[in-house]
Amino acid sequence: MKHLLCLSQWSSQEILETIKMSEKLKFENKNGIRHNHLLKGKTLGLIFAKSSTRTRVSFEVAMYQLGGYSLFLSSSDIQLGRGETLSDTARTLSRYIDGIMIRTYKHSDVIDLANCSTIPVINGLTDSQHPCQVLADLMTIKEYKGKLRGVKVAYVGDGNNVANSLLIGCAKTGVDISVATPEGYQCEDATVEHAREAAKESGSKIVLTEDPYEAVKDADVVYTDTWISMGQENEKEIRKKIFISYQVNDKLMGIAKKDAIFMHCLPAYRGLEVDEKVIDGPQSVVFDQAENRLHAQKAVLVKLLG
Repeated sequence: MKHLLCLSQWSSQEILETIKMSEKLKFENKNGIRHNHLLKGKTLGLIFAKSSTRTRVSFEVAMYQLGGYSLFLSSSDIQLGRGETLSDTARTLSRYIDGIMIRTYKHSDVIDLANCSTIPVINGLTDSQHPCQVLADLMTIKEYKGKLRGVKVAYVGDGNNVANSLLIGCAKTGVDISVATPEGYQCEDATVEHAREAAKESGSKIVLTEDPYEAVKDADVVYTDTWISMGQENEKEIRKKIFISYQVNDKLMGIAKKDAIFMHCLPAYRGLEVDEKVIDGPQSVVFDQAENRLHAQKAVLVKLLG
């Protein structure tokens, strides 16, 4: 049995195989080839402590198209939200369903859930990691650039869960990555260590800087995310002042390669982390990226539940 908690726990080969499966499933989906036999009779529980548009819809549609069934389990609707322990929830659900996807705050909660489950657990997002997003991101980069190895990704903004997973995913697959964050908002030390170790094997180049222009110079991909994640609303005004020089706008995009693409995991706040001209412009691939969540998560589900 295998889980998807953090990309550091998956080998480079497993990540690349999952991307390849994502491409196959997307091709089939676009060409009317059904694959509803792959998870026929399987059931996935979806635990949400954090609300979501893309995560919920993509996982529910993924299970339907694979022939399985999904159960939406809001933490306010199950006993977990009323004080039942994670271990009891995990042991109970393991008797009913074939897999669990959880989207929550503390990464340690996902680890505890997996440790007590006898079924696969998928991290749909924690404050530390967002592996499903980054599998879709790598798939999108490969679609547009034709390869992964040697492509340069520049991430600009908050060193949050997306940045952490992107750093590991790129390092594992040979993608060069430059991350520009303000002082005090860098990626987690443990994540950076994992990424540097992975880069030794893959040949990926990693640059960590506070200068967004240094990061974006000659980049093939420019990526950003919200400055104010869920649960950080009380820091909004402070963060806006700190991150204003990290906005992705025409000037910053001009430092990247002419054929660079712009990526954002959404939801986006136009006028803050990204200018409208960029996210709605010809270099933006954010909705292809969002669609690829469906196909990448299908591949994860087939790998873990199939």
